[in-house]
Amino acid sequence: MELRVSKLEDGAVLPTRAHEGDAGLDLYACEAAQIGPGERRSVGTGVAVEIPPGHAGLVLPRSGLARDHGISLPNSPGLIDAGYRGELRVLLLNTDRTETFRLEPGERIAQLVIAPIALVQPVEVEALANSARGVGGFGSSGR
Repeated sequence: MELRVSKLEDGAVLPTRAHEGDAGLDLYACEAAQIGPGERRSVGTGVAVEIPPGHAGLVLPRSGLARDHGISLPNSPGLIDAGYRGELRVLLLNTDRTETFRLEPGERIAQLVIAPIALVQPVEVEALANSARGVGGFGSSGR
């Protein structure tokens, strides 16, 4: 399957896989950024994608940025609908309490996973079918 990608900015880098068979495509910053301790910043990638019909794009964090710099994605996973054609932007959060994170164009900032989705139609019903779990929610499975 192909993922159609359009460069919107000079210097933008197409998404790439680090290793053959990897689920995620690395997304690259197209702009420099400084993110102070506890701050959030939207960083542009300079690319737009055409998600295939019946699929969605999920923007996920990179484990190395989290481990080495405390960089997280506060809305993880970010959702890209198949009809969206604008620039992919990544919302980064610096969870480090003391260090400012500096980012240069061309650095990997997130991963994009393309996943099939079920296009369900909500239907109101009087009651839901019973299940073994029932209404057990947060913490219902123990520690």
